[in-house]
Amino acid sequence: MTKHISLIAAIAIGLSSCTKKFDDINTNPDKATSASSEWLATNILTSVTSSDISFNNNFRQPYTLGKYIGWTEKVSDYQYNKMVRVDFGRLLVLRDVAPMIKNATTTELKNTYDGFGHFIRAWQFFQTTMQVGDIPYSEAIQGSTGVIQAKYDTQKEVFQGILRELDQADSLLTNGVNFSGDFIYSGNVDKWRRLANSFQLYVLINLSKKTTDADLNVINKFKTVAARPLMRDFKDNFAVTYTASAGYAYPWSNTAAQLNSFLDYPVLSSYLLDPMKATADRRVFYMAEPSPAQISAGLTAADYNAYLGIDPADELGTIVTNNNTGKACRVNKRYEQMYNAEPVGLLNYWDIQFILAEATVRGWISGTDAQTYYANGIKGHMNFLANYAPASYAHGMALDEAYINAFPATVALTGSVENQIKQIITQKYIAGFFQNSDYNAWYENRRTGYPVFTLNTATNLNTPASSFPLRWMYPQKELDYNAKNVTKALTDQYGGNDDPSAAMWLLK
Repeated sequence: MTKHISLIAAIAIGLSSCTKKFDDINTNPDKATSASSEWLATNILTSVTSSDISFNNNFRQPYTLGKYIGWTEKVSDYQYNKMVRVDFGRLLVLRDVAPMIKNATTTELKNTYDGFGHFIRAWQFFQTTMQVGDIPYSEAIQGSTGVIQAKYDTQKEVFQGILRELDQADSLLTNGVNFSGDFIYSGNVDKWRRLANSFQLYVLINLSKKTTDADLNVINKFKTVAARPLMRDFKDNFAVTYTASAGYAYPWSNTAAQLNSFLDYPVLSSYLLDPMKATADRRVFYMAEPSPAQISAGLTAADYNAYLGIDPADELGTIVTNNNTGKACRVNKRYEQMYNAEPVGLLNYWDIQFILAEATVRGWISGTDAQTYYANGIKGHMNFLANYAPASYAHGMALDEAYINAFPATVALTGSVENQIKQIITQKYIAGFFQNSDYNAWYENRRTGYPVFTLNTATNLNTPASSFPLRWMYPQKELDYNAKNVTKALTDQYGGNDDPSAAMWLLK
């Protein structure tokens, strides 16, 4: 026995020695043992922005659901209101937030990355809850602590958490320092603070049906946040700028840097074109190519009547026929021919001005009249187009300073509160074309009913066909691996049915 014990001990020592030698030989002394805060910030920001904005066929999906375009290749689910299962994959990047903060080299940077992290968390949880309702929040992204089946928080609790995190972001960024790893604002902490506050206004306007909820205190909260520093012009847009490199070019472009084989399929809708035609809005010339049939009939590309919109609710055969006979408009060639057609914003300066205009019309804030905010939103978008789109793509109807300054008065807010909200959302909708890729336009229609989309029971793929859908369905992976919690969420909200037609808490 003694011999056996001695032999085992000798073998163990030998194995330990071999393992140590193996580890020493195979350890790269130049390799970092932890990721830097800067690298993690870049990875987080890439996931939230450029990776979240899809390319080519997938890029058009939010604009198909938002009825900006019709699709002529085949029946498109989103065009005809068929909702699919989402996933919660956007939440995975939040695992990088804690180490990003921890690895910061100074106290000031730690606080700054903490503020940035709270904004990112608020952004990702907001996008997720807007799709389905109740989601994991308080127990989300805690697999390292053993929580692998996260409970679902109510949508109200999620919104409360989002608002708290955005307050924390404002507080931390107020005393923050410029930081590295940021390709949107080059680490400018003031711009990040303005974005966090501007985003909080967007969150609050989406709670417009919850103004009587004392816990949320939406109106007073809006007043408080509206007094903080906000976006000042389109240079503060939360936007991705593109370059002439594969994977980094404008998402709809077809250039030497990037191919796009889907250019022939989209045609522009009447919801986008008709309001601009009716008000002699020159932005139509920056967004569309004229109808070939109208040009053949003798109209010029500078004539508003040369632009014909289709109704995306029409049967596919009707839309294809209109397109084949030249009675439809394709998107402006600049989106195809320029690798840097324009930055794609996830939240833009003009969005915030339209939100402030709506809040003023609703009586939430005072001091500046709604028309001023409304005009700022329109001019902000027009100035953006004039800055990024060469005049050669404007069909002889370029936006100039005199036109931009005069135009808002021609579409001035008027009439009842409801009519003014309709006008504001219409202008926000126009400015959202090929922007706001996180389905903002569809959310606005869901919240306000504007623009008014056609409900065609013959083509509507929603069930029942007599109504529009209001949400996506929960992820299959949640049903497979977190069934107890997602089933409870479905029972609490929708009577146990994962029904796209059922209204979430936010909409009641």
